[in-house]
Amino acid sequence: MAGSDNLAAVAQHSHQFERGTDGPKVILAGVDGSESSFRAAAYASGLARRQHALLALVYVQPVATAGAAFGAPVAQVTDEVAEDLIAEIRKSTERSRGVFDVRWEFHTFRGDPYNGLVTAADELKADAVVVGASEQAGHRIVGSVAVRLVKAGRWPVTVVP
Repeated sequence: MAGSDNLAAVAQHSHQFERGTDGPKVILAGVDGSESSFRAAAYASGLARRQHALLALVYVQPVATAGAAFGAPVAQVTDEVAEDLIAEIRKSTERSRGVFDVRWEFHTFRGDPYNGLVTAADELKADAVVVGASEQAGHRIVGSVAVRLVKAGRWPVTVVP
């Protein structure tokens, strides 16, 4: 009977990631314009292509309340970053059209990167999350978004260097 208890525990734990399909349906990649985020998007694109999954590219627009308090056009700047990202993604998609066709969507969320990606993954029902490794030195001490996503343990997370 101990074997069947272990099997039930494994089935219950693995059910956490299973959405009743063969393979992932949605692979989420966080993009912020950094080189590592573009590498993560490229890696996620390959995964999505091979798995016939939807690639959800997500940019989390930071909410800089301090800048807004001083009259800085924070929303306008982050909107411009989002527009630049979508233009770059469309350009890359056009270059690879016919060779690597991938279904993809671009989404923006507002907030801090970790909570924005968590919200995006929940709302989009992501089966996997792909992010780039942090390029900021301070994250070695505080902890990067990637590390926090892995520790959350809610989705398989791939961190691309």
